[in-house]
Amino acid sequence: MKLTVNGTSHEVDVEEDMPLLWVLRDELGYKGVKYGCGIAQCGACTVHLDGVATRSCQIPAGSAEGAEVLTIEGLGQPDALHALQAAWIEHQVAQCGYCQSGQIMQAADLLSQVADPTDQDIDDAMGGNLCRCGTYPRIRAAIRSAAQAMKEV
Repeated sequence: MKLTVNGTSHEVDVEEDMPLLWVLRDELGYKGVKYGCGIAQCGACTVHLDGVATRSCQIPAGSAEGAEVLTIEGLGQPDALHALQAAWIEHQVAQCGYCQSGQIMQAADLLSQVADPTDQDIDDAMGGNLCRCGTYPRIRAAIRSAAQAMKEV
């Protein structure tokens, strides 16, 4: 099957029902996609599928064929961070960091839809992404900062 991940076409020999998460991590080496719960309840595995935040642990790889998959590795580059990645650093959001790629990918989906989100917008969009370290106030602040930075560009 052919998958397009972060703009690069890949051919993989896997069962169509294999979760996209495992194809991304184990077959293609995108380690920014994390396994958290396996039942789409924590958000650690969040990627964009055709621009929409999606839990990759519950998506069969076959259903991603022909779609555009974006992982945290494709969101920004070390020398050109996405506004959210820069805001995450500025606000020192990460503690253990495990959930952060999923948090950022979910936040990117929010900001693609709502340019100036309210706290309620942020809470609603981010409610399905869990952080065991409890950095939720910093996550909200970083999203607000990124939204402002994106408006200034």
